[in-house]
Order: sequence, then structure tokens, then C-alpha cells
Amino acid sequence: MSRQIRMIQPADIPAVRDIYAPYVAETSVSFEYEPPTLEEFTARVERTLKRYPWLVCEENGEIIGYAYAGALGVRKAYQWSVELSIYVRQDRRRQGLGKYLYQTLLELLTAQGYIGAYGAVTQPNPASDRLHRKMGFERVGVWKDAGYKLGVWRDVGWYEKFLLPRTDNPSEPVSWQELPREQVQEICGKGYI
Repeated sequence: MSRQIRMIQPADIPAVRDIYAPYVAETSVSFEYEPPTLEEFTARVERTLKRYPWLVCEENGEIIGYAYAGALGVRKAYQWSVELSIYVRQDRRRQGLGKYLYQTLLELLTAQGYIGAYGAVTQPNPASDRLHRKMGFERVGVWKDAGYKLGVWRDVGWYEKFLLPRTDNPSEPVSWQELPREQVQEICGKGYI
């Protein structure tokens, strides 16, 4: 079995979208009601990659999971914080892939200079709650009845993890593309799996 974690490529986008679509259509994990079109999903990936990493886990040529980061908020003071997203193909869940994707993503974000990482978890979601705790995140709050999906009002649990010490006058984080290519490849290829 050959697995690797790497940056997403344009050819991966249909498979990544196919992983996401059942979470939208069949669960409350995503608050979207309709799976995005391939064109819309492609635009999301392209927007994300301008600043943040978008990783895929590939096994024997098949994409089986992905994780990416995005802005926590649009105001300037949020620039040191990121919100994380992770999805694993439904037939590959509970195999530790989420942990490996998160380890790699968090290491890249740390190298970029991000200080705080945040995860929003629709409740109930014991698997995602466990993953965040296992990865050293602390649950810091709950938005009660924040979304309505599949006929039920859903809470959202919020998790945080500090990647770097908070300091006065922190340097602005850099885009993942500004990191040396060798560093990105080394982080992605550490062999967590």
C-alpha cells in the first residue's frame, strides 16, 4: 500500500469534490444544503491556494481524504488565525487518516507563521470531537442552534489550538507558496502514514 500526503493538484479536484458531496447531501457535518458544482468547487480550491494549504491523502493513486485551512475572519486582526476543514472518504473513516492530514496541515501552518488554529464541529460528531482533542485542541465554546439542517437545529462546537506563542507585534504569516518548496515537500513527506 502506497500512501502520501501532498498538495492538491487540479486533476484531484473531482475526486475531492466527490468526497465532500455525501457530507453535504446526507449529513449535517457541512451546513451546505446542495453539493457544489465542480466549477464552484474548483474556484474554492483556487481561492484557498492563494494563501493557505490544501492537502490530499492519496493511496495507490486514489484520493481518500483532504484537509485545508482558510481565514477565520475577514478583518485584519484575524490574520494570525485560521479555520481548518477535513474530510475523509466515508469508506476510509476511522483509519487514522484525519490525524495524519491534520499533523501535516498544522506543521505547514506553523511554518507559515499562523498562531491560532480553530475547528468548528457540527454537533453531535463524536469522531471529529475525538480527533480535535487527540490533536491537542481545546474545546472553547458552543454556538447553540447555530444551523438548521436535516430537520434539526444544530449546535456548533469550537476548538482552538495555539501553534506558536502569542507575542507583541507578531510578524504577518506568509502564503504557503512563499515557503521554500523543499520545506513544503519535507513537511508533506515526513512519513506520518
